[in-house]
Amino acid sequence: MELSVYNIKGEDTGRKVTLNDAVFGIEPNDHAIYLDVKQFLANQRQGTHKSKERSEVSGSTRKLHKQKGTGGARIGDINSPVLVGGGRVFGPKPRDYRFKLNKKLKSLARKSALTYKAQENAIVVVEDFTFDAPKTKDFVAMSQKLQVADKKLVLVLPEQNKNVSLSARNLTNATVITLSDLNTYRVLNNKALVLTENALAAINELK
Repeated sequence: MELSVYNIKGEDTGRKVTLNDAVFGIEPNDHAIYLDVKQFLANQRQGTHKSKERSEVSGSTRKLHKQKGTGGARIGDINSPVLVGGGRVFGPKPRDYRFKLNKKLKSLARKSALTYKAQENAIVVVEDFTFDAPKTKDFVAMSQKLQVADKKLVLVLPEQNKNVSLSARNLTNATVITLSDLNTYRVLNNKALVLTENALAAINELK
């Protein structure tokens, strides 16, 4: 598949780039995508949730009344889970939600996601650029010229560019990432995938 290269003014530069079929034209594997996205989201969880059990609740351990003869139910101390203010039974404890996946599976998932974007004609290639200063209006103007302003988009740069990143930081529908941060979730969680020429050249070499 060939795509035209545009500049930040939305003008066709007349150049064409080719999407590598080994990256953008494979048979998508939905289960690989599911596992990779699940791992990415799981890795974002802090896992710091915690509730107090009956041994951790502040309160006396004195037995409230005798075991028999009261005509009521048996009861222990005031920290009992059945009483208001008591401990919680089987509550959440701090844990690590991260899990591992094979590199080949993660690579398959990423290529599957890129293939879906190519099939949806949701990829825009722009020539390499930078901004003289961080200005949100410059990023908005560029996205309007590229006709992706009304879509949730991700811009992939070959390396960190402070001015471009800061220009998009306040936009809720735009994300700027570097090539090293490109993953299945980032690709699929957007309606438009904007790639610079150098970023596309590196993506075409993915294994």
